[in-house]
Amino acid sequence: MKISIFSLPEIKLGKYNVKDSRLDQVDKITKAKKKTYVQVELVGQDAISEADAIITTKDFRADLILKDLEFIETRLGRISDAAEKAIAEKLKGVLEKEELVSSAGLDEAQKKAISAYSLATLRAVVIAEKEELENLDNLLFRAVREGGYISFFTTGEKETRAWLIRKGISAWEAAGSIHSDIQKGFIRAEIISFDDFIKFGGENAAKQAGKMRLENKDYVMQDTDLVNFRFNK
Repeated sequence: MKISIFSLPEIKLGKYNVKDSRLDQVDKITKAKKKTYVQVELVGQDAISEADAIITTKDFRADLILKDLEFIETRLGRISDAAEKAIAEKLKGVLEKEELVSSAGLDEAQKKAISAYSLATLRAVVIAEKEELENLDNLLFRAVREGGYISFFTTGEKETRAWLIRKGISAWEAAGSIHSDIQKGFIRAEIISFDDFIKFGGENAAKQAGKMRLENKDYVMQDTDLVNFRFNK
């Protein structure tokens, strides 16, 4: 996941681990040899088109909106397709109200129609307050969530690890985030919810309490699911 930093020179660009207290709780139980958080990349404002979310302050939110409005106004003068023009007119109205494009309620077909626009505020815009800039861990955690991502966990003797996935994807798709071979040979996903894992003190106790579920490839992953993928090698 990439997060664009807009007009915040105090935040250094680069790759960062996203600390997650929920993974810490799992690791305290399993006592694995290694603990691995998800990682994100912070990029500059020149790379907004590549980003999943933007971090800025309230003062610079208006600049993002103006940037998009100027683009839409220019584009409107060149559009000949009636359907595209209707979408652009709608977005112009939204931006003129100082609202984000992401609040326009576009469906997937409409988003596809304007995919080449690379509008900044179609992405999640995370507004950071001054005190949050001093606690980057919490700010990044919020940007990940508002950017439409969740995590699932795997654990064992060697490693307790968080994996970053888009909210709403299937178990089969999630398996591919670990390795393509696991996705290709997918049989089932053994799932324990985070709450049950913590409540019963680990995998074995949760199993004995009947809290492990066997899910197929179409199962929609939930945030902090504890997962073991079974697959043909």
